[in-house]
Amino acid sequence: MIELSKKQTEQVSVLYDVYKKDILTRAEINAVVKKGKIQNPSWLKTDKFKVDRGCYKLPLNNAEDNNKVDEKVLDDAPNKQEAAYIVSSLTGDIVPKKDKVFVPFGNYSDVKNIIKSGQFYPCFVTGLSGNGKTMAVTQACAEMKKELIRVNITIETDEDDLLGGYRLKDGQTVWQNGPVIEAMERGALLLLDEIDLASNKIMCLQPILEGSGVFVKKINKFVKPKAGFNVIATANTKGQGSEDGKFIGTNILNEAFLERFPVTFEQKYPTSKIEKKILTNTLKAAGKSDVKFVEKLVTWADVIRRTFFDGGVDEIISTRRLVHITQAYAIFGDKIKAIQLCTNRFDDDTKNSFVELYTKVDSGSSLEDILKEQNEADLSQQLESEDDSDSDDTDADQSASVYN
Repeated sequence: MIELSKKQTEQVSVLYDVYKKDILTRAEINAVVKKGKIQNPSWLKTDKFKVDRGCYKLPLNNAEDNNKVDEKVLDDAPNKQEAAYIVSSLTGDIVPKKDKVFVPFGNYSDVKNIIKSGQFYPCFVTGLSGNGKTMAVTQACAEMKKELIRVNITIETDEDDLLGGYRLKDGQTVWQNGPVIEAMERGALLLLDEIDLASNKIMCLQPILEGSGVFVKKINKFVKPKAGFNVIATANTKGQGSEDGKFIGTNILNEAFLERFPVTFEQKYPTSKIEKKILTNTLKAAGKSDVKFVEKLVTWADVIRRTFFDGGVDEIISTRRLVHITQAYAIFGDKIKAIQLCTNRFDDDTKNSFVELYTKVDSGSSLEDILKEQNEADLSQQLESEDDSDSDDTDADQSASVYN
């Protein structure tokens, strides 16, 4: 047993409370010092406590045995190796930074209230691409100074990616915690981004979504979530797939999995007023200002969205794309060029029609005028179609009379 001074004991206690393990890297120790939680424990970073290059063992004394993890790999682990130690996959500050461009809207206050409550209350946020789902969660954490661990889900995401696995470090086999375990042990918010791209391999999250912890069989350890831990998932669909083909790759999620989320928020695009603030902030961050251009962009996007929801076009201009356009304008100083560059991802017909529509808005046409013009054009096209149909019926009747 190593005798420690009161100050040293307090430092060890803080370090263990932060990481919940007895072997830390130099970077992990320095991260806690940087936060101001402890003074630099230079006595710890010596050969006396060194167990590997850049790694030091906390002198937990008798308490060590109570918290020690069984580091043996179970029989089903590859080659029945032993992990030298458990390492964290995260170091430093993981509280998101505030975004100067962000403007609260939609479900932001609800998400913030869930985080503020400190309760384990998973929620599902769904909505079209580029409407601020992930940004809302990130900025709510930034405002509440809440640690956030974001995981971008793909079809390949599996238990090893989420819970952790054995890695080779400095010639030794070590267990590295996955983002889910890190979030649980730190009491952080776990953000599962694009959850509807996942396969059934994410069913390993089932017990975690119940708030009861999870048994990590590869290291024979039960991980219980720390107070404050919560899960938020974002998706373009509601976990039922995408019938219109707009979100290729999305999957139908297990109903039992979806049932673990008590609430589902439907994120809409921001109002015109909010969107103007977002674009104004974007230009301001680049040292620019153009109120008229911002107003015209919002009007332009509004017309396209209304036409999209009416089934008139297959593409939509998201808030994210408007931000991209204002950023391009700040760089190139050319409005039309900015719009063209940011709509080049669409097919030629769609891109050209979008650019043409903006020229109408830029010339002074109001939202009401453009929508009225579109309705008249649709009505005229419908009447022409009916006339052609009547003409075909008349020709058919005349042809029939000739043969009678």
